[in-house]
Amino acid sequence: MDLFYPSYCRVLPENDLQIEDKEQPYQSIFEAAGNGLILNDPEMGLVVEANPAACTMHGYKRVEFIGLHPTTYLHADSYTQFTEWVQEVKFDNLFEATLIHIHRDGSLFNVEVHATGCIYQERLHLLSVVRDVSARVRDEQLLRQQVEARTREQTTLLEISRNLASALELKPGLILDQLRVIIEYTHAVLFSLEKLDLVALAVRGPQRLEQAMPFRIRLDDPQTQTALLNEHQPQRIADVWSKESAARLLRSLLNDQVGILLEGVRAWMWVPLTVKSRVIGGIGIAHAEPDAFTTHQANLALTMANQAAITMFNAQLYEQAQSAAALQERQRLAQNLHDAVNQSLFSAGLIAEVLPRLWEKNPDEGRQSLEDLRRLTRGALAEMRALLAELRPEVLIDSELGDLLRQLGNAFTGRTNIPVVVTVVGHGDLPPDVQVAFYRLCQEAFNNIAKHAGADQVKIHLQYAAGVVNLLIRDDGRGFEPKKIPSGHYGLGMMHERAEAAGVMLSITSQPGHGTEIAIRWAAKVE
Repeated sequence: MDLFYPSYCRVLPENDLQIEDKEQPYQSIFEAAGNGLILNDPEMGLVVEANPAACTMHGYKRVEFIGLHPTTYLHADSYTQFTEWVQEVKFDNLFEATLIHIHRDGSLFNVEVHATGCIYQERLHLLSVVRDVSARVRDEQLLRQQVEARTREQTTLLEISRNLASALELKPGLILDQLRVIIEYTHAVLFSLEKLDLVALAVRGPQRLEQAMPFRIRLDDPQTQTALLNEHQPQRIADVWSKESAARLLRSLLNDQVGILLEGVRAWMWVPLTVKSRVIGGIGIAHAEPDAFTTHQANLALTMANQAAITMFNAQLYEQAQSAAALQERQRLAQNLHDAVNQSLFSAGLIAEVLPRLWEKNPDEGRQSLEDLRRLTRGALAEMRALLAELRPEVLIDSELGDLLRQLGNAFTGRTNIPVVVTVVGHGDLPPDVQVAFYRLCQEAFNNIAKHAGADQVKIHLQYAAGVVNLLIRDDGRGFEPKKIPSGHYGLGMMHERAEAAGVMLSITSQPGHGTEIAIRWAAKVE
């Protein structure tokens, strides 16, 4: 910023600023300067001169502003900075800062100040050029708040995605509970679409609404379906009791036993659940206040609805997989699950969306988010492969055990953010049932570590020797006393049973505060 000095200050050959006579023509420049100009006595700190812009900025007349002590127009947090300037004022120093000033009416405003030394009446004074930057500061604060809000939203959506994706069995109430984390509502219903009926799977709201379960809404004709599904986009109704066509349609649908959905309700939002361009249901959200839902909230709800649809679809496939016995049916389900799980990778896009803004604000946090994005996508792919392996058991037999363990490790890291180091020494083959046992035991170990260990790192060491295979799984978690396992914890018992059934030796060593080591050993029988 260029400095504007009072008309009676001039630059001496010695680079000092010297006071000129007030009748000099530069007086008009000082008076007309758009930035505030304030001259302070360094001994008392009092204002000895100020231009009209400075006086107007602070709400004073010139005769009132001259002689003010800085504590009158400087906020306490900024006065310390000012006193340091006064103590260190020199001709060759330039002080710059953003300070808080006080208007005559007591209101605060932000100013950008550039200050330097000036000779006035044969004494050194502090000359400050002041610019009101309140609007800019407010805009920066608003932008920062918006970025922080969006970051929180994306983080919340990512956590919701993980919670929903981790449940293979459908939990309709969980979907509505997770929705409430990001959108406030008074009523909510999760529907599945069964032919021409919307069937309520879960509700949240007044007790009377929950007591009305189960209920369904009949979609009598294609026109009604088209209007309700709204081309797979959210639909908001500011007031369900208005004459708007969408409000009239809603009232006609929610009659008889489901009329309770409209009791105490003004605003309504419908969000379709879509998988592969096919609507499989929807979420109805209501609020007691009119026009309570914003476009941004509609977009958030649609993002979550997409994940909920995938969860519902995966749950359906999982239920089918449990009842399927034929290999051909399992392979078909594996392909369907492959398609559905690929869609769940949208959660990685949540980080990608906020990353550019975060990078501009803080490159270090941006780089960390970039690493989180890499870990998330890598873990998601590993989860998908692990899920396919669950549905196609031959994968567990035909693949290298070391590769399967790395896949489990990547999936575990993606879920928990706990790094896994896998080391494989040597090479060999295991009988199919033994290899599956090693895989299952490692899988159960990961489950126990995630639930109970509180670990920061996991190390896996697989070693092949002549007729012997050893697998060590170590974590640096809280550990436990093996002889004092609480009742109801069956994980370790199941591991011992699985190892015994496959002819594998299993030992578990742990101590509180010193982590846990699981040793699995198989030795070929000598003929």
